[in-house]
Amino acid sequence: MATMKHPVEETIRVLFIEDDPAVAEMYKLKLELDGYQVKVVSNDEQVMQEVAALRPDMIFLDLRLGEEVGFATLQRLRTTDSTRHLPVIILSRRATQEMEGRGFKANVMDYVVRADPGPSGLTWNIDEWARVAAT
Repeated sequence: MATMKHPVEETIRVLFIEDDPAVAEMYKLKLELDGYQVKVVSNDEQVMQEVAALRPDMIFLDLRLGEEVGFATLQRLRTTDSTRHLPVIILSRRATQEMEGRGFKANVMDYVVRADPGPSGLTWNIDEWARVAAT
């Protein structure tokens, strides 16, 4: 798969919410190699603080099986004026039907079933996703 980089003068800032350090580092490295500025947050309690500091163009949110904390974080992002329209991409191992039901009800931009793409499949549409909020 070819790496598609965006112009340097248009750096896209990504907030990546993931509590597994190995997984976070793997995805962070891939995103940075593709030219994105990435900040990883491992604690859902720090998300809003990091959003204010980084002012990301988009957020990747890892949702684990049976975890309601991630959905609570998503709801908090959607009920806050400064993040209401920020593109959020869900990464999950949950079934596609559950992501369509719960995720899209919370107005997420898209979802990726994490077992499918691996890190290289993560950036196939990131430029378009990040630009949606700017229009």
